[in-house]
Formats: sequence, C-alpha cells, structure tokens
Amino acid sequence: MRIAIVTLLLAVAGCANVDTRPPQAAPAYAAVTMQAQALAAAHAGLSGQARRANTEAIERLLAQLDDAALARDAARLPAGDALYNFAGRALLRRGLPLPHAFDRGETSFGAATRPPADHDGYRPPLKVGILLPLSGSQTAAAAAVRDGYLAGYYGESRRRPALHFYDTAGGSQSALARAAADGNDLIVGPLGRDEVDATFTDDGLTLPLLALNRGLRSPPPGSAAFSLSPEDEGVSLAQYLIERGSRRVLLISGGEEAQRRTTEAAKAQLERRSVKVVASLGVGGSMTDALHQVAQTDMPDAVLLVLKGPQARTVAPQLTTAGLGNVPHVASSQITSGTGKASEDIVLDGIIFPIEPWLVHRVDGLPSQASVGTQLATARGPAARLFAFGYDAWLLTAYLEHLALMPNASVAGATGQLSLDGFGNVLRRPAWSRFTAGEPVPLADGAR
Repeated sequence: MRIAIVTLLLAVAGCANVDTRPPQAAPAYAAVTMQAQALAAAHAGLSGQARRANTEAIERLLAQLDDAALARDAARLPAGDALYNFAGRALLRRGLPLPHAFDRGETSFGAATRPPADHDGYRPPLKVGILLPLSGSQTAAAAAVRDGYLAGYYGESRRRPALHFYDTAGGSQSALARAAADGNDLIVGPLGRDEVDATFTDDGLTLPLLALNRGLRSPPPGSAAFSLSPEDEGVSLAQYLIERGSRRVLLISGGEEAQRRTTEAAKAQLERRSVKVVASLGVGGSMTDALHQVAQTDMPDAVLLVLKGPQARTVAPQLTTAGLGNVPHVASSQITSGTGKASEDIVLDGIIFPIEPWLVHRVDGLPSQASVGTQLATARGPAARLFAFGYDAWLLTAYLEHLALMPNASVAGATGQLSLDGFGNVLRRPAWSRFTAGEPVPLADGAR
C-alpha cells in the first residue's frame, strides 16, 4: 500500500503550483510527505514534550508544500492514515477545503440519544452542565461568558436543552463529578487552562466535553476544545500575511505574556511557510535607530505589530520616520486595547487587525454589540470579547456533531467562522478591520 501511495504522490507532485513560492521538484514533494507520514504513524505512542515536538516537526514538513500539493497529497491519503488529521488542519488554517471528513471513529459527541438534527445540523444535547468559576477571582470573566451563552440560548426558538451551572471555584474536578451525577449528556467548560489539562488527563472522563480553553493536552475522542488563545491569533496573523504574499516581515511586540505567546506562534508559522522574519524588536523608548537599520539592511514587505493601542501609537510615527510608513502594517487584536478616541488613534490609520465579527457588525441571532452593551456590563468594553466567546460556546453546543461529521462544515459565530479539526480543536477564522480616520472599519473581504 505504501509503495502505491508513493507512486501516486510522485505522479502528481509536478502539477501546477498556486503559491507564490517557486515549484518544488516532484521527488522533493514526495519525500516531504513520506517523512510526515512516518512521524504521524508514531504520534499516538508519544506523550508530553515528545508529542509536542513531533507535532511541530510534522507541521514544519507540511508547511513546505504549496497549497496545490498539500491538497493533492491530503486527498490521496488512505482512510485512517494518521497524517490526514495534520494535513486537514493545515488545509483549514489556509482556508482551503477538506477533500473528505476527518475519521472520528464511532464518536458522536453524545448525539446518539438525541432527536434528529434539523436541516442545518442543529442538534443540541438534552441536558447541559456548564462549569464556570462563578465565585472568586475569575467571576467577572465567567459572568461575561455565561451571559453570552445565555444570549444565544434564549435567542434560539427551537428545542433547547436543560441547563445547569456548576461553580468551579471549589475545584473543577468536583464540579465535573456533580455534573456527571446529575445526568448531563454534555459538559461545557471548564474555563482555566490548567483545569482543562487536568480534565483531559482524567481517564474516567465518560461524558463528551466542550472545554472553554486549550492546554497542553489534546481533547480525548468525543470531546472538543474552544479557545481565544494568543497562539491561535498568532497563526491567523501569519496566515493573513502569507495569503497576501508577504515574504519578509518585521515583527514588533510588547512584553506581556499574551503578546509573547502571540508573537512566538506568528513567528513560528511564518518561518514554517518560508517567510523570513527580518527582525524581532521589543517595544520601548525610541526605536528609530533600530528601525532605520532594518530599513537599510533588510527592508521588509510587511510589519506585524503585537502591541496595545498606546504602544502602537508610539511606534507608528517612528516607522514613518524610518521610511517604513508605506509598508503594509498588520496588528494583533490587542491594538484595540486603549483606543477609542479618533483624534488620538488617527496615527494608526491603515493598520489592519483581526477582530470578533460581533464587535463590528450584526451576527445572525444576536443583537448588535452596541445595543446589548447598553443593557449589560458584560457585553461592553474588554468583556465584550468574552461575551462573544460565550455566545459561540452555545453555537458549538448545538452544532458540534454537525461540525464533526460534515466535511467543510462551519458555523458563523460572534468570534469568527468556526470549524473543527481532526484533533477536536475548534478553529476560528476572525473578521478583519482597518483603522480609517482613527476608527476601526470592517474589511469587506474578510480574511482572504
């Protein structure tokens, strides 16, 4: 079988190339795919750091394939091949269609005992247990997620599950045990990264679970993980630049943990796709000399800013002074933090950044953010993003089986276009906006 697969790969690898990179020779493509297959075949037997390193190695190999080669080779992988989950995730991240659904075995995400799905795939559970830190230091975040979830729940006119909330402040495992004992057929939560890892480590987990964060462990079969993680945003930023043909990127970032995580993920994704990061600069004080040096020795074709609004307002004029003002500027969503006065933010004009769709326009089934924000504190300011996240958690509750079983299925959510990869991770393609006259203006073409 392996010889037949290799023969097919060799036969197709010389076809037309759709990426901006020059075409690779057929043997090079075949060798890359064979190496990735060998690593994927051993993946299930690994754990901890070895498993994470293996994932990174497979992703580096697949990144060497242009879009056409990746799509061809993924389509020719036999059913059940361990590489298909990796290849499929790479396709989804590039905004490309899957050739066929992921093989999830007998997994139904708990849907087997529910009434049949509606025509659009809507098939919610019968009884849902929601695990959130409803008391303690995370109460404010939990309240925004809870209110967003309930907005989606009460906005739905079709059959809805019974809901029961469980406070995880006393321990997520005890809350999970109570939820299981109460007969819930789906669990939503917990919210903390460490809590999610502890839950996914539990060999006694018998209920399907939609975790509201992503840690170091993959969801077990029949469960999924949804997150607004800095790493996911970093990949989205890198993919945006790649799709627009960037080959040389200057990266400027702040020092907070979320900024660091976004930066590292973006840099890794860019370099996997053969995009050169000409320099990585930290923000602080005058950067004009360093920026002049970059412009003179290694001129970028794009600048990526992982900065909050006040930081970006300081850096933007220095980019112009250094001769980098006309280079396209892309920023992380953190740029909206500390903005809101057009007279001050006009210096950010032209900068493009990802944003949750609900923050800039209406989303089906949900009133506008402006109208909800006048009534609920959990739907305005920084909390609005978590409100949108909670709303999408409700959508995933109702459409999880549909996303799992239908190839190329997606749901238009408040945080972006949602799909599910072969490892149980929810992928999110955000909306995009540009600062114009000091105000964020949605881009009509989305992320592509």
